Amino acid sequence: MLTRIKEIANNLAPRLVEIRRHIHSHPELSGQEYQTAAFVAGVLSSSGLHVVEGVGKTGVIGELHSTHHDDRVLAIRTDMDALPIQERSGLEYASRTEGVMHACGHDVHTTVGLGTAMVMSQIADELGGKIRFLFQPAEEIAQGANWMVEDGAMNNVAAILGVHVFPSIPAGSVGIRYGALTAAADDLEIMILGESGHGARPHEAVDAIWIASQVITALQQAISRTQNPLRPVVLSIGKINGGRAANVIADKVQLLGTVRSLHPETRAQLPNWIENIVANVCNSYDAKYQVNYRQGVPSVQNDYALTQLLQSSAEEAWSSDRVQVLPEPSLGAEDFSVYLEHAPGSMFRLGVGYKDRIINHPLHHPQFEVDESAIITGVVTLAYAAYKYWKSK
Repeated sequence: MLTRIKEIANNLAPRLVEIRRHIHSHPELSGQEYQTAAFVAGVLSSSGLHVVEGVGKTGVIGELHSTHHDDRVLAIRTDMDALPIQERSGLEYASRTEGVMHACGHDVHTTVGLGTAMVMSQIADELGGKIRFLFQPAEEIAQGANWMVEDGAMNNVAAILGVHVFPSIPAGSVGIRYGALTAAADDLEIMILGESGHGARPHEAVDAIWIASQVITALQQAISRTQNPLRPVVLSIGKINGGRAANVIADKVQLLGTVRSLHPETRAQLPNWIENIVANVCNSYDAKYQVNYRQGVPSVQNDYALTQLLQSSAEEAWSSDRVQVLPEPSLGAEDFSVYLEHAPGSMFRLGVGYKDRIINHPLHHPQFEVDESAIITGVVTLAYAAYKYWKSK
């Protein structure tokens, strides 16, 4: 069956490159993937899948039924949205939309998902169960997975597989990670409330800007001395708003940031830990405060058995020397984790780096490019893993 899957995928390769370039040229922001969704639905329909549009607002589901009567579903998820970045790649098929670019490889993800569906549609009689392809919107704002789940995308799903490009891995290779793949990502807002006064007489005021700087310093110092270094926490303040004039002591400062962590136990205690530090600093200088901590997406925790399935499928397809077992997780975030609250799953890294280049630009870079030969690597790996999943049941 592996030989047949490879043959079908290789025959589809020129068409898949066309699909990827079309999607890349016409990127759409999170929640606005109307044309992308319509295009995806058309490709799925032409391949004989049952298609449902408007799932999770602008998402698409394509379902492939086998001849076996098993209500359980294997889901394969890819995402479709682009980023608000002006492309500077110089490619002839570069973005035609001003200020919007596929700088995170979601055009490749969508193409790999479509390619896998096209391959599997030709071997449907060999499958032991249903395969549901989820084409998700709004991953970049960490909302799309929740929208899809709310619309029933995970109903009867027994397991789910996902893929994300990785420019530091060369095209033709894949990365496998057991356990934590990405971090939980939470949003933080801290309001420092002082008292205004003349800039020449700071002792008569409560300087919210100075106190905010103490809060930032205290938080960063406390991480290194009160958090377990084997369970990393990254807290970054990315935006500060405050002050009215150069000679007026600020009475209010807003700090906005992100908090990343890998372990659920650590994540659970972070809101109280942050508030205690903010309270101690503010109380020392007679300031008031407000801490608003909003949990975002949890960490992607790859299921052991499904990760083993992906690894064995990739090794059989491409040889073990083209499969990297990644030693470290990423502190980036992925709302693929939302699906894992409903079924076990695993996401692998698809290498898209050019082997002959000194620099492969990172994700979210305006010059980000991919080696398109990686598309077939992703399609064959996912298709063969899906085939093996049902054969093992």
